[in-house]
Amino acid sequence: MDDAVVNLKAGDKVEITGIIYTARDQAHKRLVESIQRGEQLPFYLKGQIIYYAGPAPAPPGKAVGSIGPTTSARMDSYAPILVSHGLKAMIGKGPRSGEVKDALIRYNAVYLAATGGVAALLSSYVRSSELIAYPELGPEAIYKLEVENFPAIVAMDAWGGDLYEQSRLIYREI
Repeated sequence: MDDAVVNLKAGDKVEITGIIYTARDQAHKRLVESIQRGEQLPFYLKGQIIYYAGPAPAPPGKAVGSIGPTTSARMDSYAPILVSHGLKAMIGKGPRSGEVKDALIRYNAVYLAATGGVAALLSSYVRSSELIAYPELGPEAIYKLEVENFPAIVAMDAWGGDLYEQSRLIYREI
């Protein structure tokens, strides 16, 4: 996955096919606490993608219900630790902290943005869903999703490129 990650640039459009994991605030806290205690994580973190989302219950015939991205900044205190342990990509919405940006550069990882407001549409790219950890967290539990052509945009790349920052500069020039 390193080769794919280092070739991505801020602004690139991507379509993800394969496995991604969902995790929000409380799941991130538990993952980091497990790392700090030297415990085994509920999934192999190296080379993986975490989507900052909590799926709504699946309607009949669907793998998940609506599954839109949540604000990524809420995971900023946890993300550098997870990236340092091999996480290669995160999917969410909104800008990230300087610490996250530094971790992406140092460990060759990326932050991807999914479009907010289209949660029902994003659910159509999910082929299967399996609850794998922290069921007591409800929709904030960790789910393993199999996705096909899941659309995202590289918001921050492994070279320091930042689509949010670039966009602000464009609007300042207008």
